[in-house]
Amino acid sequence: MPFNPFTIDLPVREIIPAVREHLAAQNTLIVNAPPGAGKSTLLPLAILEEGWLTGQKIIMLEPRRLAAKTIAERLAQLLGEEVGQTVGYRIRFETRISDKTRIEVVTEGILALMIHSDRALTGVGIVIFDEFHERSIHADVAMALSREAQHTLRPDLRIMVMSATLDMPQLTSLLKAPVAQSMGRQYPVETIYTGDADDRMLPEMTARIVQQAAQEREGDILVFLPGENDIRKVEDILRKQMRGVMIHPLFGMLPFGKQYAAIMPNREGKRKVVLATSIAETSLTIEGVSVVVDTGFGKTSRFDPKSGLSRLETVRISKDAADQRAGRAGRLGPGTAYRMWSKTTQERMAPHRTPEIMEADLANLVLDMAQWGILDIRSLTWLNPPPRAALASATDMLHQLQALENGRITAHGQKMHALPCHPRIAHMLLKAGETDQVALASDIAAILEERDPLDRNAGIDINLRIEALRRYRREQGQGKRFSKIEKVARSYRQLFSIEPQNGAFDDYETGVLLSHCYPERIAYARPGNNAQFQLASGQYAAAGHRDDLAHEPWLAIAHLHAGTGDNLGRIFLASPLNPRDLAPLLKQQEVYHWDVNDGELTASLDTRIGSIVLQSKPLPPPDEKHRVPAMSEAIKQEGEHLLDFNHDVTQWQNRVGSLRKWRPSEFWPDVSTSTLLMTNWDWLRTYLFDIEHPDELMQLELLPILEAKFLNEAQRARLDVLAPSVIKLPDGSSAALAYQPDGAQPKLEIRLQDVLGWDQSPTVDEGEMTVELHLLTPELKPITTVADLAGFWKGNYRVIKRQLEVVFPEVAWERG
Repeated sequence: MPFNPFTIDLPVREIIPAVREHLAAQNTLIVNAPPGAGKSTLLPLAILEEGWLTGQKIIMLEPRRLAAKTIAERLAQLLGEEVGQTVGYRIRFETRISDKTRIEVVTEGILALMIHSDRALTGVGIVIFDEFHERSIHADVAMALSREAQHTLRPDLRIMVMSATLDMPQLTSLLKAPVAQSMGRQYPVETIYTGDADDRMLPEMTARIVQQAAQEREGDILVFLPGENDIRKVEDILRKQMRGVMIHPLFGMLPFGKQYAAIMPNREGKRKVVLATSIAETSLTIEGVSVVVDTGFGKTSRFDPKSGLSRLETVRISKDAADQRAGRAGRLGPGTAYRMWSKTTQERMAPHRTPEIMEADLANLVLDMAQWGILDIRSLTWLNPPPRAALASATDMLHQLQALENGRITAHGQKMHALPCHPRIAHMLLKAGETDQVALASDIAAILEERDPLDRNAGIDINLRIEALRRYRREQGQGKRFSKIEKVARSYRQLFSIEPQNGAFDDYETGVLLSHCYPERIAYARPGNNAQFQLASGQYAAAGHRDDLAHEPWLAIAHLHAGTGDNLGRIFLASPLNPRDLAPLLKQQEVYHWDVNDGELTASLDTRIGSIVLQSKPLPPPDEKHRVPAMSEAIKQEGEHLLDFNHDVTQWQNRVGSLRKWRPSEFWPDVSTSTLLMTNWDWLRTYLFDIEHPDELMQLELLPILEAKFLNEAQRARLDVLAPSVIKLPDGSSAALAYQPDGAQPKLEIRLQDVLGWDQSPTVDEGEMTVELHLLTPELKPITTVADLAGFWKGNYRVIKRQLEVVFPEVAWERG
């Protein structure tokens, strides 16, 4: 007998008829339902017997392995079966399905592999994206590939997107799909702001708030912390201070048995405190929780220019993530959310989380697509197309690493793709295998991927870190710094079935291996400039004058902080290089150079490594057809000084950039200066044909050029609505807003007496982003900065008012 979802008392059952009707009529649907409504549990079962699904299966994506297993078990339980029959799951290293399975719950990377093996997703009737608000790069790739299959091969393939906190208008527009919305049965949650936490003392402050919450409220407590280290520190404190309370950590790398213990009720009825990462934001229901303590921080993977790899960073969460977390307290009854930040900080938080694809290193994505034969990545139907500049950078890097040739994957690239690491590391490991240096490369890879185990005073030589790691292994030393590095190194050795090496090694061999990893960071000492180096990329960087490597003629640089403007970059980690080892990297090429001082076009035959010129022979005057490409290349390097990036232009860039961050579901372009310079050939070249002298570049009016190229008419109008350049004042005049390059709160400098009639802070982005007020005296001198004007009137204004009445008695400082 088919399962009857209406027998389960969950709020989402009210929209089951609408979901069935929509999916019978069209191939895409969005479901919006609050936490605990039952969308992950009931909806897959509710559509299982629909006619359009006959003979086909449901694939449901979950962001995390614990959610995938838990939901699969719950669905099987409702059917009265074991997992692996009608309902199964596939996660990394574990599969429980059979030939009877019709609902597969999988993690996001699994679907991409399924589509790779079968572009048409034969036998799949619908793909359900659960908890899509997290917008991981894996989810976006899976969505793009699923939509591609739907548009080209399988118009009958259904896609259903589910979440509690999606930006619905934008998503509806992008997917061109209807929304089935369940109001749910969310119980009221009281919000308590405890004030901004000092992130240097986060574990201690969190433990204090948890104990306060335990005294003030009943029920189990769910605590959100950034990562495992913070969880362990809070766990240690609470175990000593909260007797009789069960303390459970909950994070992705925890064994599944301990994860289940965290989410299930305590068998002895003891009170429970669950210390969790953002893993607990998802579909998991943690029984008994009525109190949430939220630190306001989370971990996100971001491209680290210093290392050239992606790293987990601790960041302030967005408003929608904070709402998602607070909602966990109201799933089973009225609850309380303690937020470890102030109302002022709440106003400053971004409305929505930024999709990972907009900020991540795209090297793995480009290599994946090349492996799958997809050459034009942006031609896929993305919700947010990968940024052009990031794609171009990743593609160039993969060509340097011999993974791609003319955009297509090479045999070497296929071997790199098979290794579970960043392409840079994969290339180094494979090259090391050609010279029997994999053990050394494994140590290097582990050091690159983890935090520097030595302090800054140790200098920049990576070989000191390798020696310390090998000493740690020889002496079976203690300490988390080297134990984590050794764990990573061991995983690489296991891939190649080799034993560790703990003896002496050649520093120059380290340099060669690093040059495979970072070919653009091979560096040559600048003549006459102590400790200054030119990189193959064209950058310049410096080591400390007293550093052991300061006087080396050649370096292979691993970690680097790029310079800005006239400031040199700073080298953090490097190895010496023997110039004899660089012979295979030497290339001869004709180079056309446009002099940025006088506009003269010259040509030379250069022997070089990247931008490092070792020998240059003049060539006869080149043909004029080379002038514009040479100008474009010069603008890439020095365009910030050659073009007029005036205040109006930079404010336009900041306004567009802010909307790009605030509204990640919309197609706001990347117009940062670095991206504009790198892509100037696309938007500027038609204007370069009329340029004869470098001074004429400064006369180009960039703002209308950029507006016409990057925004259509509708976007220009929407920009003025969402991020206006000026704000109207009560007296009818206007004041200019100052937008920030990082998407932070816009600022408004204004005399305090001009805002006495305002009750609330002004906002932009349709009320989502509060303007930060920089209040001035009648003489336009700074008084204070205010993010929450309503709070300012109730608090600090009383003190400031008394001071102003003395200094400026002619002004009426009473609020009307």
